[in-house]
Amino acid sequence: MSNLYRDRSLYSWSFRIGGGRRVLDLPLITWLTVVWILLWGTLSWANLVNGVVVAVCLCLAFPLPAVDLGLRLRPLGILRLAAYLLYDMFSSSVEVTRQIFARGPCHAAVVAVPLRVRSDLMLTATAVAVSNVPGGSVIEVRRSTATVFLHVLDADDPGEIESAQRSVWRMEELVARAFGTAEDIAHVTRPVPEGNPSP
Repeated sequence: MSNLYRDRSLYSWSFRIGGGRRVLDLPLITWLTVVWILLWGTLSWANLVNGVVVAVCLCLAFPLPAVDLGLRLRPLGILRLAAYLLYDMFSSSVEVTRQIFARGPCHAAVVAVPLRVRSDLMLTATAVAVSNVPGGSVIEVRRSTATVFLHVLDADDPGEIESAQRSVWRMEELVARAFGTAEDIAHVTRPVPEGNPSP
C-alpha cells in the first residue's frame, strides 16, 4: 500500500511503496525539466510535459533523501527580482556602451563585497544574479566570509565602486526576499557590512 505525504520540506513529498521510500522534490523536478528543455533547445508543450515526466521518473528511479535547501518560492519577491534584473541589465548595458565609446582608458578593479546572508544557496543565487548583469562579473566567491569579488570597469571614480557595492547588496536583498527563508530576510534587513575584507 502506498501513501503520499508532505515531507519536512515545504516542496517535498515522500511516496512510500511497501518498505521503500521515494521522494518527489518540486525544485529538483523543476530544475531537471529546465535542463531537459535546454538540451532539446526548443520550448514547446511537448518538451515541457516530457521533461516533467522524465524528471519524475528520475526522482522515483534514483531516490534522494529529502533535504530542505532553505528554498522558499515567494511570487511577489520573484516578480520584483525579475523586474529589477531587467532594469539593471538595460541600464548596465547602456553604461557599458557609454564607457566603450568614452575617450581615454578605462581603469578596472576588483572590489570585495561582504554579504549579510551566509546561506550557501543565497550566496550562490546572489553571485549568479549579479553575473547576469553587464559590467558586473563576479570573479570569485569566498564562502568562509560570505564575500563576492566583483570586477568593476570604471574604478577611477569612487562613486562607481560604491554604486557597484550597493547594487550587489540590493541584489542580495531581492534574492533573499524571492527565495530565502525568514531568517535570510531578517539578515538582509540589517545594515550593510562596513569595510571590505582583504582579497
